[in-house]
Amino acid sequence: MVGGLIRILLALAGGVAMLCGAPAQAQTGVAGRPLSVCVLPDNGAMDPARLINEPGRFDCTTAQHKLGAGDFWVISHDIGERSRGRMPLNVRFASLWQQRVTLHVLYADGTVARQSTDARGITPLIQLGAIAEMRIPPARARVVRLLWHVEGASNLRGVLVGARLSTAAQSEHANLAMSALYAGFGGLAIALIIYNLALWGALRHRFQLYYCLMVALLLAYTFSSSGALAWAWPDIANNTRLRTNFLLLGMTGTAALVFARSFFEPRVFAGWLGRYATLVSIAMSGVGLFYFCTAPFAIRWVDLAFTCSFVGLSIAVVPMLWRAWRLRSNYLWLFSIAWGAPVLTAAIRALSNLHLIPWSFWIDNSTILAMMVEAVVSSLAVAYRIKLLRDERDDAIEREVMMRRLADTDPLTGLLNRRAFLQQAIGRSGEQQLLIVDLDHFKSVNETLGHDGGDEVLRIFARMLRTSLPAGTLVARIGGEEFAILTPAEQPIEPETVLAKLRQLRMPFDVHVTASIGACRGLLVSEVDWKALYRAADSALFDAKSAGRDRVRSGLRHAA
Repeated sequence: MVGGLIRILLALAGGVAMLCGAPAQAQTGVAGRPLSVCVLPDNGAMDPARLINEPGRFDCTTAQHKLGAGDFWVISHDIGERSRGRMPLNVRFASLWQQRVTLHVLYADGTVARQSTDARGITPLIQLGAIAEMRIPPARARVVRLLWHVEGASNLRGVLVGARLSTAAQSEHANLAMSALYAGFGGLAIALIIYNLALWGALRHRFQLYYCLMVALLLAYTFSSSGALAWAWPDIANNTRLRTNFLLLGMTGTAALVFARSFFEPRVFAGWLGRYATLVSIAMSGVGLFYFCTAPFAIRWVDLAFTCSFVGLSIAVVPMLWRAWRLRSNYLWLFSIAWGAPVLTAAIRALSNLHLIPWSFWIDNSTILAMMVEAVVSSLAVAYRIKLLRDERDDAIEREVMMRRLADTDPLTGLLNRRAFLQQAIGRSGEQQLLIVDLDHFKSVNETLGHDGGDEVLRIFARMLRTSLPAGTLVARIGGEEFAILTPAEQPIEPETVLAKLRQLRMPFDVHVTASIGACRGLLVSEVDWKALYRAADSALFDAKSAGRDRVRSGLRHAA
């Protein structure tokens, strides 16, 4: 097993580097030229030495899957090439449900070479892409044709499909090309899992965990279906590997649907669609487990059930996207892209499983490629949803700040209101200076300018206070035309300066506006202190009004 793991790591490490220099045909992962084959059911008493010289007995027209399960002989058309020691030939074919495969090679000199698999099936022959490869023994004579004896074939897709004749170099390049593909996806999947787990640690959104589960299962399915599992575990039977494929694929489909359900807004899966999605999720995992446990006994039926479950998954996507469009989901466009490839490939695979379209290497591997696209686009969808959640959070914070500001601010002047002023003023340490400012004869200002003009006077005066007073000064409108200014006593404000700046302000229609100020100093540790300080400043203000207005009076002795 250790040797197998080392082999995988070496292949993955060299895959990307070699991919750039590989010939075009190696990029497909199906190296070499195709071989046409014909099939003959085995009656149990056939001599391979005679059969390999009698290709006319084989059926070349009937679709292989129509012959049912059992043991078969498969013969290739004439080859006419040599397998040399320095340039040996290989024959490659798809991995299918089989018990044992024996290859007979007929050479032009009449000799026949034979090699056979053991109880593990084609596990020792597996290459990346789940392609079996058998080496044709080198000889001086040309290879005439090949004859396989396939035992225990389920014949769901065929007895022997995708046969190709390749050189050792072509096979090596194909392995490296496929290793680059799988290594790239593996690195991407691991990075996505780590990244989203890190995000989950910070944000704690459940859909992030479901996404990581989906990608992890897809990574496990890729490891198994790529054939790498056979490299890492050489003793596993190939049929067991195939059963593992279906189990992991069913779990991956379930995880993908659960992720979609947790990602969309809850209203998308309300009602019957939610119940249908739950049913499909259970069916996919259940059929996958059922396939793993019962495939050796009833593979044809469980394979059909598995195909139906994937059709059910594809059907579930259509109403899901329709409901999302109808309810104007924020994530519809991303999921339309992300689920487009899996739905298409699921439909193509179902058609292939039902023999409506022929087998293809890329159809057989389409689930991996489609889910790679789904994983990448879904990661963008996760990032997009996190962005929307962040925007919603920022909007909520902004609204809360605005509501607090509105609750704390006088709507006309933008200064603090009385409640907010007292909340921030009471409890300050050290001696404070309090100024109570009242605009003189403001009733006559309203009568002269009207209430709109009077409001503009208040706004102009408030703007002057905001821009001219030192930073940290509390300024509030505590009454109709009455304002409060509070600052630490060690940084006092000269009240006469405030009056002088007010006299310089240009008011509407050049109306002349003055103010009276009552000043006081004292502590503001408690509400009792505030009442005492305010009474002293208010009394001083009354004295300023009585003395003729447009002046300052101090009430220090009262605060003491």
